[in-house]
Amino acid sequence: MSYVSPPEFVTKMIDAGESKIFMSTRDTVIRAYMAGAILALAAAFAVSVTVETGVPLIGALLFPVGFCLLYLLGFDLLTGVFTLAPLAWLDKRPGVKISGVLRNWCLVFLGNFAGALTVAVLMSIIVTYAFTVDPNAIGQKLGSIGESRTVGYAEHGAAGMLTLFVRGVLCNWMVSTGVVAAMMSRSVSGKVIGMWMPILVFFYMGFEHSVVNMYLFPSGLMLGGDFSIADYLIWNEIPTVVGNLVGGVVFVGLALYATHGRTKAPRKIQQAPAETPAPVG
Repeated sequence: MSYVSPPEFVTKMIDAGESKIFMSTRDTVIRAYMAGAILALAAAFAVSVTVETGVPLIGALLFPVGFCLLYLLGFDLLTGVFTLAPLAWLDKRPGVKISGVLRNWCLVFLGNFAGALTVAVLMSIIVTYAFTVDPNAIGQKLGSIGESRTVGYAEHGAAGMLTLFVRGVLCNWMVSTGVVAAMMSRSVSGKVIGMWMPILVFFYMGFEHSVVNMYLFPSGLMLGGDFSIADYLIWNEIPTVVGNLVGGVVFVGLALYATHGRTKAPRKIQQAPAETPAPVG
């Protein structure tokens, strides 16, 4: 599968982060919009499969198809640029400033949200016959997800907020591992296999992904979920974004850069002295 060694793919991570920082506003927004839309469709697909089969594992097994597609098409998720963009600044690439990193994050956030919201509207039309009937079983499930993962956290106060944050951290630990895993191979099949495994883990475990939530929660609001926009922002999206940032930067980007990203002088191995020949006679 044309395996790429860690020092090589960490260099590719830094190069990717640099290219994203210097990308034009137009291209950044288009790629982020398409990534948000494709991931939202994958989430809708996974929820549909789960509702129709009653087996959440099947939905989780199939969800990574969206992530693989958007990555292979060269589109950008907020969770990925959280990990890659800071490495170019940390590596002191020429012209890379922290303001450029923040600009990239903001543009990708807006593009992802616009794409996910577009799919939320379109899917809500489908499951309600253009809002003329009550939501079908899939629509009802989307509404219940929004309630349980906003007011459900709020009921536990600070403990709920901490739980939400940790789920966000663990999510992007896995998702960014998927981004990196795609760089470990030069073949399409190797990239897909590498991405599939950690994305399956995050989705089945119910970790919080900021871009997936940009689809799930607006959908829930449109489909009768008993929570508010403030609930969504305070008790999900904002803490999830912060958790995703910490998970991607600390547990993937910095960890790999610290051990594989810098050239280290080889240690000198002290050779044992040659044995003195035994006297003859």
